[in-house]
This record gives sequence, structure tokens and C-alpha cells, in this order.
Amino acid sequence: MTSPSTPGADVVDHLVGLAPGMPLHAVRHQRDKVVHATQGSHDALLSPEVDGLSVQDRLLVGWYAARLTPCPVLEAYYRAQLDDTWSANLLDAVFRDQLSEVQEGRLQAVLTFVRALITKPITGDQALLHTLPAAGLSTPAVVALAQWIAYLSYQARLVSGLQALKRWRAQ
Repeated sequence: MTSPSTPGADVVDHLVGLAPGMPLHAVRHQRDKVVHATQGSHDALLSPEVDGLSVQDRLLVGWYAARLTPCPVLEAYYRAQLDDTWSANLLDAVFRDQLSEVQEGRLQAVLTFVRALITKPITGDQALLHTLPAAGLSTPAVVALAQWIAYLSYQARLVSGLQALKRWRAQ
């Protein structure tokens, strides 16, 4: 699964398979400002201008968060966008959720933070937050990471909910 082919295309519509004329598309687009804000957030949070976290870092986080959630369609979407930045060994360790095998301390801290916020948010306390600057992330990078994880959680719930409605309507 790749990203939508046309610039400005809506990722959620693409992933759920919604098109103009479909009843569920009409329901989702009743509040077009929410649709545009969701896509705008996606675009901004994956912008190359975010300091301290590369786009590939954020795509890896997206893939890992979608695996943990789980949200298979988002997992496939983010996995398809990963490039050769990441070794097969690293991708395998992340796929198996074996973060102790991630050799780079900065990346291990980021992924540990992701795991905590996705699987058990209450563990995302001040001590865990402080592991990120200790691993070399700047304050803007920590903020961007936290915003990205929050967005990914929202995106997974939105996509999963729309998929459930689409299946229900098909019955």
C-alpha cells in the first residue's frame, strides 16, 4: 500500500477506500474542516522541516505504532514508505518488538517511548520523557515526537472506526 497518488489526496479516504459518491465518504465529509485538519496535521507532522527527527524516523515510528495498536492498513501504509535508511536487522527487531536488539541508543529510546505511549500511556511519565533528551533528542524533536504519536493514535482510531462502519454497511 502506498500513499495517495495525487498531491493533497486524503490519506484516510485512500486507506479506507472511500470515494466521492459513497455514503460513508459523504458522512465523513459532512465536516470537511475536520477532514482537512486531519490531512493537514498528517502533512505537517511528516514535513521535512521538523528539526531533530527525519521523515524516515517518523515513518518508522508510524509503522511501529501501527503494529503495536494494531492497525494493519496503517502498518502497511507506513511500512511501504520506509526506505533503505533502515537495515533488515533493525526492521526485523522492530517487527518482532525486540527493542533490546536496536543498537542505536537514540532510536531505542524513541521506540521505547512509542511503545509506552501506544501500549500503556500511563507509563509515559516524566522519567520516560527525560530518556529522550538523554539520548540526544532536542526539545523540538521531543515535542514533534509526542505530537506525532498522538496523531498516530488518532489516525488509527479514525481508520479503524471507518473500516468498521464500511464493513457494517456492507452487511
